[in-house]
Amino acid sequence: MKKGVTLYILIGLLAGIIVGVLLNAAASDPADLKGVITVFDTITTVFLRLVRTIISPLVITTLTLGIAKMGDASSIGRIGFKAMVFFIGGTLISLTIALVAMSVFHPGEGLHLVAAVSMEPAAQTNLTLQGFIARVFPISIFDAMARNEVLQIVVFSLFAGIGIANLSKEHRDTLVHMLDAGAALMLKITMYVMWAAPAAVFTSIASAVASQGAGVVSNYAAFIGEFYLALALLWAALIAIGGAIIGNRIWPLMKTIRGPALIAFSTTSSEAAYPSLLNNLEQFGVPNRIASFVLPLGYAFNLIGSMLYATMATMFAAQAYDIQMGAGDLALMSFLLFIASKGIAMVPRASLLVVAATLPYLHIPEAAFPFLLAVDHILDTGRTCTNTVACSIATACVAKWEGVLGKPVANNNVEVALAR
Repeated sequence: MKKGVTLYILIGLLAGIIVGVLLNAAASDPADLKGVITVFDTITTVFLRLVRTIISPLVITTLTLGIAKMGDASSIGRIGFKAMVFFIGGTLISLTIALVAMSVFHPGEGLHLVAAVSMEPAAQTNLTLQGFIARVFPISIFDAMARNEVLQIVVFSLFAGIGIANLSKEHRDTLVHMLDAGAALMLKITMYVMWAAPAAVFTSIASAVASQGAGVVSNYAAFIGEFYLALALLWAALIAIGGAIIGNRIWPLMKTIRGPALIAFSTTSSEAAYPSLLNNLEQFGVPNRIASFVLPLGYAFNLIGSMLYATMATMFAAQAYDIQMGAGDLALMSFLLFIASKGIAMVPRASLLVVAATLPYLHIPEAAFPFLLAVDHILDTGRTCTNTVACSIATACVAKWEGVLGKPVANNNVEVALAR
């Protein structure tokens, strides 16, 4: 997302708080606010419908493309397997920390939001084994896309991506080119839709504050603080795992990747940090053949900072609407976030779109989407930096497992790379 949109979202957040506080103070009777809130909710509804239109084609193009570009599984060999073991393990740790943090602190409780925006959720099915299977496997991909059944779209995309990866080079290249063009189109449309986000943030926040009072802001602050506390725990776990594998070199590694991590933090873009990160890992002693393979793979499949955010954001939304999530709901949420978050690293606000796709499955009102979007940039910096650090540690660990992690190489270009 362009900086201009982010700035306007922050302006919309502040303006929404101010207008909401004024309306709340001016209204002697909650019924007096009904007309204004109805107008606000209409604008929010338009934005939510725009978001729903892009989710299905966005997931199917980007996820299928990400799987297809991995190449033939037999040619990836043990390096890819070791990398994926690290990625899956890191994702599970991230998920566990998020679940524990939200279960302990409950930052969304007390908001008591009411879903004034009427949106048709995905078809609801009781969470039984038979019902779960019915929700997972599509009868038709077109039916799944028409009803925004993202779980079914994910399953189809996994099969399609693996199938494309194992076609002949001529057919594979043709389909990858088509998917690449389709993904580029959806990314462009996503940018257009996000230009409407500031207005939706303003109306959503103004409506919530006008109805509930300024206490909404304290819930925001609690959520932000607890998110960064959870990130700190995740960093500690990553460093501990890295230290167990590469020993005392974990601290020189953290120093080596400090520059790229700061780039990711300040730009909220892992891609912006990639060139200097690749160079610095090679200077650290990771062979190019390892770094150039594991690092891009990690960018697509090791977004554990984003996984932490998506889990916490979904649970925050449930708590804000007083929705109790049982063990079955948590299991479904974890599975869907785990799968849907893979392969869409290049999508602007990918984590937030994954959350938007998950909400209907848990019967959480989609009106929570602009409510989360209001503070997304504040959280995006932390999760993007974490994604970069996690991919770096994973790359060094895979090199160590392969027995090819060499000694640091002195290079005068390192500082230049850090500055890029």
